[in-house]
Amino acid sequence: MTISNVLTIAGTDPTGGAGIQADLKTFSVLGAYGMSVITAVVAQNTCGVRGVAALEPAFVADQIDAVFEDVRVDAVKIGMVADAGIIRAVADRLRVHGARIVVLDPVMVAKSGDALLAPDAVAALRAELVPLATLITPNLPEAAVLLDQPESRTVEEMTDTLPALRALGPDWVLLKGGHLAGSVQSTDLLSGPSGTQSFSAPRIATTNDHGTGCTLSAAIAALLPRMPMEQAVARAKTYLQGALAAADRLDVGQGHGPLHHFHEIWT
Repeated sequence: MTISNVLTIAGTDPTGGAGIQADLKTFSVLGAYGMSVITAVVAQNTCGVRGVAALEPAFVADQIDAVFEDVRVDAVKIGMVADAGIIRAVADRLRVHGARIVVLDPVMVAKSGDALLAPDAVAALRAELVPLATLITPNLPEAAVLLDQPESRTVEEMTDTLPALRALGPDWVLLKGGHLAGSVQSTDLLSGPSGTQSFSAPRIATTNDHGTGCTLSAAIAALLPRMPMEQAVARAKTYLQGALAAADRLDVGQGHGPLHHFHEIWT
């Protein structure tokens, strides 16, 4: 079997729990060869973000060209894209190179609720990158920003939101329900050409949950070259659940620590 080559386009995390670092760990564990294009260098740790230095859009484009002109790219995962210029550069190069599988994690809202993208960047993301995506993986606050409407509060409201998200242009939508209050289960909804499927898992009590969104989308991107969407999402959810359950075996940082990306292979 040919090993898949998977590219992540995202920002960095010096403590290794999210962003480029988490994506590369996830690709490796799930049997894909990982590559990376950096959009922004982020000064952060498990306690929070101190600063972000976005790269020039032309240099981001140069990185993408360097990869595609030399390596077969089987899938692309997109995370933090920093600003409108970078978004337009990424979309342009992916169109030029004919990227086949694109998983977009629309990183727009921090855990604190703070906006991570300016309004013009949100508009560019909606117009340029979302229609290129094979799959988008918004959480509830991100879906609300994409649609400019109130955040879903129930699974029923999540279901009602799916048609509007799909109308933005992606082939598939995985709407993540981790922000729903008052439930012992975390429910995600996958909607695409074959209908809607629900994925539920017990909530895990841990403060080591930094990078869950990055990890889930990276896992799906690593698996999609080898299996159908529904199967890739199910396998990725199982992997993420295990990484969360094993997260307290790590001792990394004083805030929201990372998942245990290597829980399946470290003993």
